[in-house]
Amino acid sequence: MTSPHFSSGDLIADRRADYARMFAESGEFAEAAELMEQALEQVPSWAAGWFRLAEYAEKSGRKEAATAALAKVVALDPADIFGAGLKLAVLGAAETPAAPSTAYVERLFDDYADRFDTALVQRLDYTVPQTLARLVRRHAGEDAPFGLVSDIGCGTGLFGVELRANAGRLEGFDLSAGMLAKAAEKGVYDHLAQADLSLPAGESGLFDAAPEARADLVGAADVLMYLGDLAEVFPSAARLLKAGGLFAFSVEDGGTGDAPLLRPSLRYAHPERFIRRRAEENGLVVLAMEKSVIRQDAGQPVHGLLFLARREA
Repeated sequence: MTSPHFSSGDLIADRRADYARMFAESGEFAEAAELMEQALEQVPSWAAGWFRLAEYAEKSGRKEAATAALAKVVALDPADIFGAGLKLAVLGAAETPAAPSTAYVERLFDDYADRFDTALVQRLDYTVPQTLARLVRRHAGEDAPFGLVSDIGCGTGLFGVELRANAGRLEGFDLSAGMLAKAAEKGVYDHLAQADLSLPAGESGLFDAAPEARADLVGAADVLMYLGDLAEVFPSAARLLKAGGLFAFSVEDGGTGDAPLLRPSLRYAHPERFIRRRAEENGLVVLAMEKSVIRQDAGQPVHGLLFLARREA
């Protein structure tokens, strides 16, 4: 959580929160929680402070206190910019949401934009853009031309860089203005615009300035884990694609179940069976699926599934 979202506006409360953070950084979470409680006595309507208290309470083994603090966050911040509703679900205190709130995802990636490439590629061994591009080329041909490639959830443009040589025109869409600014710096996109993939296709922003059925290839690299049950993104991808067009995307591997799983990372993992059902519902035929380690998380491999599907005529 970065500072623009964290200041209480009260000097004394902020000072106690700073001391709490220092205790937490030393692993003294019970002491950190006590200081946050004191800060919140000064500013009881401080949603970000309650979220920080929940973090410290959970790490000190006080699950009930963490749950109560998260409930305060939800009450104070109905837009759920901090993802408290997701965290309550992870703790078993609420039903798993069908998808994260738009405000949470937008804030997450706006905050992450400046360090995204360095953190993922250099520190977390992030491989999805390269491996997904290889999957596309393996089935379409190394030099296969795509008249128009639509990179949905383009982030900072890592997947766009991989596909630029194969694209006559490359467009990118993302919810985060910060991510779009970083993508623009790479100079590989012909068009960049904001879009919310959690909304129905007609409201998403994908078709505001361009027609349906325009793309030869739609890519969604490391995007679907932030979209929950995928009720909207598959219809949007199908409407973007020309007949015979390809949809290349990745998910975190959700195992053998029938429904998405919400992980402690607050990302969703999707079972292969669920993905195949979503594809079929939207007139997409899965051509290939590969398993891959897509990144590291806390020193552990995150297993993913890479898919290539085709829109039927």
